Amino acid sequence: MIRLCMALVLIVAAPGAAVAQAPLTLAEVLRASLRASPQIVEQLARERQARSRALTAEGAFDTVFDVESRSRVLGYYDGAVVEGRATRPFTDNGGYVYGNYRVSRGDFPVYEDEKYTNKVGEAKIGVLYALLRDRLIDERRTRRVVAASDIDVARFERNAVEIGVQTRTVVAYQNWVVAGLRLRTYRDLLTLAESRRGAIQRQVQLGAKPDILLTENDQNLVRRRALVVRSEGDFQAAANALSLYYRDEGGQPVVVDAGRLPPDARALSGVKTAATGGDPAAVRPDLQGVLARVDQSLARLALAENDLKPRFDLRAEVGKDIGAEGLGGSSRTPTEAVVGFRFSVPLQNRAAKGKLAEARADIEALQARSRFLRDQIAVEVDGIGVALNAAERLAETAEQEFVLADRLAVAERRRFELGSSDFFLVNQREETATDAAVRLIEARGRIAAARADLAAATADRAALGLDGAN
Repeated sequence: MIRLCMALVLIVAAPGAAVAQAPLTLAEVLRASLRASPQIVEQLARERQARSRALTAEGAFDTVFDVESRSRVLGYYDGAVVEGRATRPFTDNGGYVYGNYRVSRGDFPVYEDEKYTNKVGEAKIGVLYALLRDRLIDERRTRRVVAASDIDVARFERNAVEIGVQTRTVVAYQNWVVAGLRLRTYRDLLTLAESRRGAIQRQVQLGAKPDILLTENDQNLVRRRALVVRSEGDFQAAANALSLYYRDEGGQPVVVDAGRLPPDARALSGVKTAATGGDPAAVRPDLQGVLARVDQSLARLALAENDLKPRFDLRAEVGKDIGAEGLGGSSRTPTEAVVGFRFSVPLQNRAAKGKLAEARADIEALQARSRFLRDQIAVEVDGIGVALNAAERLAETAEQEFVLADRLAVAERRRFELGSSDFFLVNQREETATDAAVRLIEARGRIAAARADLAAATADRAALGLDGAN
């Protein structure tokens, strides 16, 4: 016993010893797909792009500083002026506040008298405030609202793509498992015929059985090999399709080795859908994306209505020259306060009317689409529920059929070995049991596919391995 244990340890520790691979699980495939699927990576980039556009829209509210200088280098007058100005837009009004500093030297003609300042210069602070048009909404704030909503739209699109990719991943994994279990079943059937051939050959050689029985068994072997060969091709195709979603750390497709096939059909029960008690449409990202676009169109509608209003802007400004009196005289020294307004009324304003009609039509179209999506989601969920119920009932029937067929096949093989049955009947029993086993595997595969569709239709992120995604 001690020697046997030592021999086993040496075999396991040997450099060339074969290491058994763990069965591939659905959770492992879903993690790989979420991490490296090009479609999901693309949507993450789209979301970052939307966030960048939002930052660009915020740039419309940046403080702007500019300096302007003007000097006469030829002519009778030698006046020079330097002016610096800082402007900051309001975030809740279409106006802005500004500060201004200006200093001048030299002489200016009488028609440029306003350029004179005292020796240190002139400082001003002013404000422009919109009272009608641009008071509640303007183009800058609309762009900011639309850009912020673009982030939501990009996030909803990413969620929809994630759900779609993970659903296809589940289907690809389930097809691979079904194809592998089908191949294993047909190989077991072939093994029965191969193991029986030696016994039949010995009986033929002894004269206990006719030669035609060996020929019939060989014919049966060829037919069963054909089933195995066809199943091998299906299994390889399923592994190739699965590699589109199962990827390594570098994002490269991985064709799964046959040694990682799960041992039985329990691998098909990896999708656990939650109870659909609430409104499935409320969590569907495609519908949420449409509603976000409705909000964008409402913002554009408000902007078009704003453009139809008359403009009435109030301006106030306070200025003070600093330092000794300049060439402009003493009139610049006292503090100045100026109040003014600007009023304008659009007469035709066809551009705003066109934008208004366009926004209303867009809202109407999006609302119609959202109504259709709600109805479609409800019908889709109900239809999947019907299909899932039918698949579960069919699987129960297939399981009963397999149990009975397998029992008959085992009994018939025992009778054949005892010489109480014929070759034709035992083959028929075995093939019937194998067909029942394959139908049971495929029925469980249909249940798994229906559960994956239900998870996608109800946006069940936990069932699709997306509960930890960000």
